[in-house]
Amino acid sequence: MSNKKTFIDPLIDNNPITRQVLGICSALAVTVKVEQALVMTLALTFVVAMSNAIVSLLRKYIPSSIRIIVQLIVISTLVTLIDKVLEAYMYDISKELSVFIALIVTNCIVMGRADAFAMQNDVKSSFIDGLGNGLGYGSILIIVASFREILGFGTFLNFRILPEFLNNGLMILAPGAFIILGLIIWFQRSITSFVEE
Repeated sequence: MSNKKTFIDPLIDNNPITRQVLGICSALAVTVKVEQALVMTLALTFVVAMSNAIVSLLRKYIPSSIRIIVQLIVISTLVTLIDKVLEAYMYDISKELSVFIALIVTNCIVMGRADAFAMQNDVKSSFIDGLGNGLGYGSILIIVASFREILGFGTFLNFRILPEFLNNGLMILAPGAFIILGLIIWFQRSITSFVEE
């Protein structure tokens, strides 16, 4: 597979959320505001891209019996680094996302790409795969968060878009996220199945 296809595939055709239905919990939890979704996108993209590159670099030296442990150590180190950077430079968002940033360690997208892709491919391809999967995941987060913030609060990145009386409280709650995410999954699968025919 070419590096271009490796990067583009998880953005559209094989998106981690809409196609593989991975990372749904964080997609529901951190999409109330666009700002949170952007920070989570950057954090997860950094972790998945760098962990893929590091695991790929070490893959020939990792015994198969402890490969998951080594991958967890690499991912945990990167997540801790991101958490500390957020605490230092974006303290308010760090407090809002603290649990979800820590849960990147167990995110099946990150673990799955490290084990399924990085263990079999070179460093450059693994980094590009991580970048594509992180941005594919993040694009859905940002779309869901945009709808939720505009419809729930009447704002976009805290700038007022709609009058307050049009705010829809359902969009602020988890069921609102489920509805939007379900519609996005339906739309994306309809488009890709139509193109495949």
